[in-house]
Amino acid sequence: MKTFILSTISILICSFVGACTLNKELVATIDNEEPSSRHYYDGKFQNAVHSEPPSLGKTLGIFARYFTEKKVDAVPNERVPVQPVTREQLDALSVDGVHLIKLGHSSILLKMFGEYWLIDPVFSERASPFSFIGPKRFEPAPISIEELPPIDKVLISHNHYDHLDQAAVKALNAKTTLFLVPLGVQGDLKKWGVSNDKIKQFDWWQEWQTKHALIAFTPTQHFSGRGIGDGNKTMWGSWVVKSDERSFYFSGDSGYFSGFKDIGHKYGPFDVTMIETGAYDKDWADIHMTPEESVQAHIDLAGKVMVPIHNGTFDLAFHPWYEPLNRVRQAAALNKVVLSTPEFGQVFTLDAAPIETVWWKETP
Repeated sequence: MKTFILSTISILICSFVGACTLNKELVATIDNEEPSSRHYYDGKFQNAVHSEPPSLGKTLGIFARYFTEKKVDAVPNERVPVQPVTREQLDALSVDGVHLIKLGHSSILLKMFGEYWLIDPVFSERASPFSFIGPKRFEPAPISIEELPPIDKVLISHNHYDHLDQAAVKALNAKTTLFLVPLGVQGDLKKWGVSNDKIKQFDWWQEWQTKHALIAFTPTQHFSGRGIGDGNKTMWGSWVVKSDERSFYFSGDSGYFSGFKDIGHKYGPFDVTMIETGAYDKDWADIHMTPEESVQAHIDLAGKVMVPIHNGTFDLAFHPWYEPLNRVRQAAALNKVVLSTPEFGQVFTLDAAPIETVWWKETP
């Protein structure tokens, strides 16, 4: 419990309910043998930059804030723009480049030189272990899993409910060739019916050369856990994809740390960085960045165009839903960073000019 930093109310509720019921279905599983990683010791995966785990008192204090602190504009009072996506539209996209479509929160659909890839696909109505409580989507995804074409690769950054969706994994299993996951997450996928030969697991800095690109799993400053007793039993991280023609970076979730410079030195520059920009707070500043830190991470990574993700879909913190996008836009302008802000469902091609639509609420 002391190491289970709670970034959303659903995960917090899950912990307290789990503590009473010991519901094993809410506890992530890993293979029986200890993970072989130098980042795994004392029975848990560890961040490269050591930070003290929160006390039980602080965790309870965060829990109390959810019930006592007044939120302002936590959810939109109007429809968030979503451009519907069709199979025909996807198939019409060229096969000699990289096309990116934000599906909501941190979920990304890629058409990568003709192959379809998904990153952190979350399609469920709630980012929660429960169907009746927890953060609810502002809008449905622009395309359903049933309408998606066959998926060559699904990449998962970590096992939190707003990044690893059990229902989505089960639905995608029949049409997905391979799932790429951090160490330990294979236990969840196998439990949900994915065969072992369809799972490839990664440690930090591990690389894999595919037909079209080099894929590398890189560090972040975060944590993992889906229920009581499984804190940091699985790994977390970010993804680097580099081909001869194009390269991009997907941050997953992270606090700001020196690792971004290390990744930039090893794999940069990047044509596009997809950087977490949202769900930050003073009470968990070490594991989620502010928008200003997100821009600095993009600079550290030697990125050319930054796409802010992890916003506009769920209420996961105390700030207004539009604040991350306002702040990142201001920080990008101050630092002369090129920002691309496509609507959900809008196609952004890596060769094309950045999309500068201000589709969110600019001012309170």
